[in-house]
Order: sequence, then C-alpha cells, then structure tokens
Amino acid sequence: MTPNLMLIGRVYQDRMATQTAGIEEELLDEPHVAGRRVSVLQLRDRVEELGDPPLEVAEAYDLDVAAVYQALAYYHTHTEEMERHRERREREAEAVREKIAAERPEGVTPR
Repeated sequence: MTPNLMLIGRVYQDRMATQTAGIEEELLDEPHVAGRRVSVLQLRDRVEELGDPPLEVAEAYDLDVAAVYQALAYYHTHTEEMERHRERREREAEAVREKIAAERPEGVTPR
C-alpha cells in the first residue's frame, strides 16, 4: 500500500471525494442508494422508526455511513414524495393480502 493512501471505508483518504454514494431516482420503483437496491425508506425507517444507529445500519447493508446520512437527507428534503412511495407500498401490500384471502380455500386459516 502506498504510504499516503489509507483506505477508510470505501474512500481513499487522499481523494477529495466527500460523497461516497448518491441517491438514484429512476432505476427502481422508488429512490434508493446509487448502485444498490437499498431504498431511502428502508434506511430512514431503520434509523428513525426503529432507532438503529446509522453506523449499525450502514454495516448491516454493507454501505458507507455517509450513504445512510445521504438517504436521511434525501428523505427529509423530499418528504411528500417519500410518503407517496410509502402509501403506494401500503396499497400494494393490502391488495396482495386481499388477493390471498380471496383465493384461500374454504376452511383454511392462516396461522
């Protein structure tokens, strides 16, 4: 390893990069960490709903902690949009539950 080149997370110290990952809006159904399938809502909910520390969440998803903070910042600057995504998710989940219930054979109950 070069003496002045120390790996910190996934960013080399001698580089001027301050952003290790961005937020992509176009490739999946909702905003997510660039190059990953981890959504902004997933990260926000782990940190702000479940109370998991950002560093722990980053490690769980193999992300730089900066990506978690960027997702949180994105959520809070796009709150209305993010809540529309959440509502869509809930509607889709409810439609699936209703379909399963409608197709369940008579006398069979879920555990």
